[in-house]
Amino acid sequence: MKEAAIVATARTPIGKAHRGALNNIHGATLAAHSIRAAVARAGIDPGEIEDVLLGSARCEGAVGSNIARQAALRAGLPISVCGVTLDRKCSSGLQTIAFAAQRIRSGEGGIYVAGGVETVSLVDPHRNSFRNKDEWLLEHKPEIYMAMNKTGDNVAQRYGISREVQDEFSVLSQARTAAAQDNGWFDEEIVPITVVKNVVDKALAVTGQEELTLSKDECNRPGTQMAGLAKLKPLFEGGSVTAGNCSQLSDGSSVCVIMDADEAARRGIPILGLYKGMQVAGCEPDEMGIGPVFAVPKLLGRLGLSVSDIDLWELNEAYASQALYCRDKLGINPARVNVDGGAISIGHPFGMTGSRMTGHALLAGRRLGAKNAMVTMCIGGGMGAAALFEITA
Repeated sequence: MKEAAIVATARTPIGKAHRGALNNIHGATLAAHSIRAAVARAGIDPGEIEDVLLGSARCEGAVGSNIARQAALRAGLPISVCGVTLDRKCSSGLQTIAFAAQRIRSGEGGIYVAGGVETVSLVDPHRNSFRNKDEWLLEHKPEIYMAMNKTGDNVAQRYGISREVQDEFSVLSQARTAAAQDNGWFDEEIVPITVVKNVVDKALAVTGQEELTLSKDECNRPGTQMAGLAKLKPLFEGGSVTAGNCSQLSDGSSVCVIMDADEAARRGIPILGLYKGMQVAGCEPDEMGIGPVFAVPKLLGRLGLSVSDIDLWELNEAYASQALYCRDKLGINPARVNVDGGAISIGHPFGMTGSRMTGHALLAGRRLGAKNAMVTMCIGGGMGAAALFEITA
């Protein structure tokens, strides 16, 4: 069987949704920025790209109408390069990487750009809600439409995860991200971007515009302390999920370049890592955050591995409650999880995050001398995803 190699990764900085630097940039332009950089980093002739696969959890408006094809054209790739967009919610960017790798492993060949893009700022205020719920599901499985924040509370309540422990986890995430930024550990993956930002008032009405260059993620809150988090009100009455212990709404794009490992070696293209497999698994929608506890064991069992065999973990921090539950239920060493912070501090542009986590896991793993890395995340609707990568020196 062919080996699928990740030979390059690139992403935009992550911007705060609605008020941040990326609140006025179309999804095609946002994704194209990452695509151009990743293809250039790989040293690949753009005409050799077989397909561009992009994931998004909001496939409408500024990331609608097959945004992957639009982004390929916007990136300056030849007209011959195709594009396909998919939606597996928060794992969309990870799923595109898996699909591209599976095409290579099946012997289909080709060079692929895979990742994700999300522009919450431009899509969420204008979403189409016409008949967006199925009548049968509303009667028999209404949890499929439950607010994600509520599912975070459900996990905390059902599995005894206190507000204090969630806040402690969030403080650690913020501190790790701040340290990583200070040490320049995100610089290798980020491609600075110059944009025209909408300046908005408290009601999010546009009051003007300004041009700026964003070169680092802007969601992190260095210096976050327990006392400050304790003052935040729960998002739902009686709950424990707050704005400080869940992921932040944000905008951004990320992609990886994937090709046959033997071909990369023949060309002398450095390999960041090898795709070893992916697994998805379902769970109840009203506690969707626990999805990884079902996906990870299935993948490890298929590959003949155990949790202790994995050197590095990127576990998406949709909510501190679910990240804590998954970490402890799976028995993962906390020192190996999200070593540079996660979505609580970095931000979570839904469809982009799986690709960001993959790229970061490979680069951080190389820095730390890890042999492999697991990327795992919960998925809206009640699912979990896990993908394993072998890290190359």
